[in-house]
Amino acid sequence: HSTRTVIMDALNKNLADKSYVNGYVPSSADAETLATVPADLDEAKFPHVARWARHIRSFTDAERKAWGAAAAPSAAAAEEEDDDIDLFGSDDEEDEEVEAERNRRLAESQAKKKEKGVIAKSSVVLDVKPFDDETDLGALETKIRAVEMDGLEWKASKLEEIAFGIKKLVISCHVEDDKVSTDLLVEKIEEFDDEVQSVDIAAFNKL
Repeated sequence: HSTRTVIMDALNKNLADKSYVNGYVPSSADAETLATVPADLDEAKFPHVARWARHIRSFTDAERKAWGAAAAPSAAAAEEEDDDIDLFGSDDEEDEEVEAERNRRLAESQAKKKEKGVIAKSSVVLDVKPFDDETDLGALETKIRAVEMDGLEWKASKLEEIAFGIKKLVISCHVEDDKVSTDLLVEKIEEFDDEVQSVDIAAFNKL
């Protein structure tokens, strides 16, 4: 594997449950890391990177320059360090060093956040539309509440009429911002495709 592929793979894993390189707030790491994403990125292989890159490119240069410094180093910095030693040793050894260093710094960043003792939470309200009027919303709610994610806590729910006697399930939950991706949560619920037509985020508020 090339160094770039390893970095894209590591970045893809990092963005699997995050909106940005260092969590849920854009930073200079996002702007720097975007420069490492190739124009011919394999979107099927790195879907999270592709989603993130489209989002970051939607900001203007001025907006990106205004973002603060990153809490952890960017993949761009890691790649630059790796380029310095490109002439020595095997690619495999370099790739392992880059990934090990990235993981070490990521762990340090997470440890610092825990030391602060501040857990950012949000209240999310989801509108779950049934597949059809024969869908058992009670059974569907039981399935949804069985979805477990670290940092996810299900709250109240109710049924609201959409039209012609068809009702939707409105269910709320509290999520820890650093642990739970609402996109991933919506995807998990939409996996019940025999019973769910769509899931929309009706409300999202910081606690």
